[in-house]
Amino acid sequence: MRLNADWIARAETRSVCDALTGAGYRALFVGGCVRNTIIGAPVADIDISTDARPETVTNLAKSAGLRVVPTGFDHGTVTVVAGGIAHEVTTFRRDVETDGRRAVVAFSEDIALDAARRDFTMNALYADPDGIVIDPLGGLPDLLSRTVRFVGDAQARITEDYLRILRFFRFHAWYGDPAGGIDPEGLAACAANIDGLVTLSRERVGAEMRKLLSADDPAPSLAAMEATGVLSHILPGATVRPLTVLIHLEADIAPDWLRRLAVMGGDAGFDSLRLSRVESRKLAQIKDEIGSMRSLAEIAWRHGAGISCDVALARGAVFEAQLPSDWKAQIDQGVAAVFPVAAADLMPGLQGPALGDRLRVLEARWISSGFALTKAQLLG
Repeated sequence: MRLNADWIARAETRSVCDALTGAGYRALFVGGCVRNTIIGAPVADIDISTDARPETVTNLAKSAGLRVVPTGFDHGTVTVVAGGIAHEVTTFRRDVETDGRRAVVAFSEDIALDAARRDFTMNALYADPDGIVIDPLGGLPDLLSRTVRFVGDAQARITEDYLRILRFFRFHAWYGDPAGGIDPEGLAACAANIDGLVTLSRERVGAEMRKLLSADDPAPSLAAMEATGVLSHILPGATVRPLTVLIHLEADIAPDWLRRLAVMGGDAGFDSLRLSRVESRKLAQIKDEIGSMRSLAEIAWRHGAGISCDVALARGAVFEAQLPSDWKAQIDQGVAAVFPVAAADLMPGLQGPALGDRLRVLEARWISSGFALTKAQLLG
């Protein structure tokens, strides 16, 4: 098989490959850029494997007038920037020691050893600078059938890095066959190694969950996580059923991973996934408003159209109900509404707490009127 993609032929990428091959070293595209090109998915990052050591890559790239950033020099990775485009160049490696979170590696000149340390067979595909695919482990059939399969022994791959449990489900959500099941050997190995998840940092867990929940339809993968007990380890109390409904309601609306997280319930937030303060606030707003008595218009007036849209969809998912026929009009009404009374309108007659109390009473009347009452009506 030969890849046909614009990114392979562009001059910037060719210059990086030529710097290596011109000195007698190999330059092989690997991982996501090869995988995604084969299945017609967008390519975001260009990764290159080579038998050149990182110091050699650095010297060759600089001699070619390219900028080099030592992003992971000790682990064999340097970023070579050509024409503003970053290329991660990594020396062939083999694992020397692993502890479930990180690996001690040694450099290698053997592509088979490099492929054997990767997580899934669909990620162990390479291509030369001309686009000819190299498949040292026979992973191409798995990719074409959209089967996410661990390289070699699933148990061994997981115990090398327990994050691979979450990556297994994430890759199934993004690249697995939507109509097919999950590889049973991989699923069983994930279930058998749940306890290893406690060794992972919450930052790494949060990053994986963001990516998983951003897939077009992560519900089948999350259902498998729930069935194996993985989900309850990551998000105690969470359930997938409302998410399945939400995916249906999102048919013509852009997915949002925080909205999806909110409908699943459970213990999800800053502590469990290391959310940012902005993310935590948004998640709390959606979850609080799902069960509130506020109208969508009021939520839109208080929090904006985005949160109100999230709440409308989340309510439909959690309560398994159709969205109101006018839900978008309600949101538009709230966004356009402007409370007609200001504090200055009540001063100097009212001051301090009394002023705040009066404003809240007037605000409640105005909202109850459907934002219809005027200043004169409210103050009369």
